[in-house]
Amino acid sequence: MLKEQRELFFGLIRIHVLVHASHEPIFGLAMMEELAHHGYRIGPGTLYPLLHGLERHGLLRSVLKNVGGRKRRVYKITPVGRKALDKARGKVDELHRELHEIHPRKISPLPDPRH
Repeated sequence: MLKEQRELFFGLIRIHVLVHASHEPIFGLAMMEELAHHGYRIGPGTLYPLLHGLERHGLLRSVLKNVGGRKRRVYKITPVGRKALDKARGKVDELHRELHEIHPRKISPLPDPRH
C-alpha cells in the first residue's frame, strides 16, 4: 500500500479490526488475511503496532493462548472499544452519505466555479 493511501485508509483499517474483534477473538495473521480480502495489503510491521496501539488506548485487550501448539496473542474488543465502534459506525454512515451526494453541502463562501 502506498504511503499516502496508508495514511488515508489507516482509520478504516482500525475500524475493520474493531468490527472483527467485536464478533470473535482475532489474531494478527488472520486479521492480515481478512484485511487483504478487503484490498488492504499490510504486513506485520504495520498491523502489530496498530493492534498494540488499540490495546494501549483500551479498545482491545489481549491474552496469550496456546493454539495448535503455538502461542498466539489473541485480541478481544473491550467495552470502551464497543462504544468507540458504535460512534465510528455513525460517522462512517454519515461519510458514506456525503461521499455519494451529488452536491455536498457548501462549506466556503467562495463563488461556485461552475457558474
